[in-house]
Amino acid sequence: MSSLRYLIALSLVLAAARPAAAQGEAPPPPPAAPASVAQGGQPDPDLQVVVEEPDFALGALPTTLRMPKGKFAFRLTHRFNRAIASGDVGDFFADFFGFDSSAKIGLELRYGILPGTQATVLRTNDRAIQFLGQHEFIRQDDRRWLTVDALGAVEGADNFSEDFSGSIGAVLSHRFTERGTIYAQPVFVFNSNLATSPADEDENTMFIGVGARWRIHGRTYLVAELAPRVTGYDQGGDHMSFGIEKRAGGHVFQFNVSNSLGTTMRQVARGGPSYDDWFVGFNLSRRFF
Repeated sequence: MSSLRYLIALSLVLAAARPAAAQGEAPPPPPAAPASVAQGGQPDPDLQVVVEEPDFALGALPTTLRMPKGKFAFRLTHRFNRAIASGDVGDFFADFFGFDSSAKIGLELRYGILPGTQATVLRTNDRAIQFLGQHEFIRQDDRRWLTVDALGAVEGADNFSEDFSGSIGAVLSHRFTERGTIYAQPVFVFNSNLATSPADEDENTMFIGVGARWRIHGRTYLVAELAPRVTGYDQGGDHMSFGIEKRAGGHVFQFNVSNSLGTTMRQVARGGPSYDDWFVGFNLSRRFF
């Protein structure tokens, strides 16, 4: 009888220790994959930080950095209207490096439509609005030396109500592992000349942008771009910009000097007032992924 009681007690202990799954209960769900992991358990490369190419633009010209599908990014551009050489050195410091002057400001929102396809809307405070789309056709890998994107843009003045222009072009890039990226951006801009001028003056512009972003230490980069105009309307000086920037998490902050206040394709095509006037500015971008 004591043996029977012993067997019953042992059975109750084993039943209590049996795993929940063996008792007909569903096992706990596996932990959710992080946002940086795509379906199939493979990392989504578009969500990863690209050390050689951390931002979607240089100073004003676009890069080939891919935008993840369904994600957003934001960029603020700021160019102070006071030329650095206006007045003497004392005036420059008295105006706090130009920060006391008015500025040309741009607000840009970027969205990933499909993998390799992105769209932006950019509005500057002179009431110009640009819509731009960009799609990747060739991606640099072990067999291909270049990444090639096609781009198209349309811009209108006075809140996109007049003086429309279109742009078509491409962005070519080559990344150097862990160091940086070089770029070429041939772009043709229709109706770049908005000034009242003789009928025989050029109305369109073709420029070939060249630029680079180079990592000098940790998350700090040097940035440069030049957009020489090769045909068409070319008053003033060709757009040039130089900067230093810092990447911090999802933010990239760039301090720059340029001879042009422009950030849209038409504004870049129109160039700056001259090669003598240079302006202080900055860009601030934020990725929401």
